[in-house]
Amino acid sequence: MIIIMKPGVTRGNVDHIVEMIESKGLTAHLSQGSQVTIIGVVGDKTKLAHSNIEIAPGVDRIVPVTESYKLTNKKFHPEDSTITVGNVSIGPGTLTIMAGPCAVESADQVMETAMAVKKAGASMLRGGAYKPRTSPYSFQGLEETGLQYMKDAGEAADLRTICEVTSIHALEIAVKYVDMIQIGARNMQNFELLKEVGKTGIPVMLKRGLSATVDEWLNAAEYIVAEGNANVVLCERGIRTFEKATRNTLDLSAVPVLKAKTHLPVIVDPSHATGVRAYVAPLSKAAIAAGADGLMIEVHPCPECALSDGPQSLTFEDFEQLCDNLDPYAKLAGRMFR
Repeated sequence: MIIIMKPGVTRGNVDHIVEMIESKGLTAHLSQGSQVTIIGVVGDKTKLAHSNIEIAPGVDRIVPVTESYKLTNKKFHPEDSTITVGNVSIGPGTLTIMAGPCAVESADQVMETAMAVKKAGASMLRGGAYKPRTSPYSFQGLEETGLQYMKDAGEAADLRTICEVTSIHALEIAVKYVDMIQIGARNMQNFELLKEVGKTGIPVMLKRGLSATVDEWLNAAEYIVAEGNANVVLCERGIRTFEKATRNTLDLSAVPVLKAKTHLPVIVDPSHATGVRAYVAPLSKAAIAAGADGLMIEVHPCPECALSDGPQSLTFEDFEQLCDNLDPYAKLAGRMFR
């Protein structure tokens, strides 16, 4: 449940309510906005049955929260969150572009790409060092060597870096090199990995599972936040449906649904969603119109030679043109870009 305090409530009133909650072995989460102060209660609320909190000084009303996710719930945190990754802000008023190759293949490849996407307007470099491929015979990534290449390229181009991890072992290595951790679709409900990511405190982007509902997705994010890491960004990357015209079906309706349900920022990945280069630009524009806080775009110096996901990767020229075309959409949405 959440306890909504009256306007102008004193700090002493708030502290008193928090003490009442914690004295019952429950956890209190304070959210102080410009207009209202909310105290979220996590735990067995029946322990508060005879506490009469509703008549305590400063309390306006008590609202039950029926959803199983609490900390990621907009009822607990009405104001949209901004997640900071180095000098990059992801959230209201900004449009964050993450761009780079699906897989880091060499130092030259990722360095060249970093320089190109930075010039075009990206603020973060994405690249895969650990690749969870459908076939065990496909390229699996350069692992720690790839992470070092990304770190070097990010520093040279002044870009923050993001890379997917596929295991706790990979996580332990990746936190030494990158600015943000990505949890891929196949690991969205790998709860032990989510808990460990939550303990790191490093910003996390959580991709939607291939067949996950929005509520399942938010509950997965809850695992991370419950461990003390509130720096979570959600990424819609398409879901599995009966349609075969695209690799997956990009669920753009998820963006406004999430905006109504959670305070966490939302990124859209049209590259993985479609698997087709020609569809990336129109869906990028649509994502901004739907309210997305940013985009993740695959870019490669030579897509036809890519070791992973070449058909959906943009060339440098394509990506620069896309960024130019996104300018009016970003302005219309009231977002800062480039």
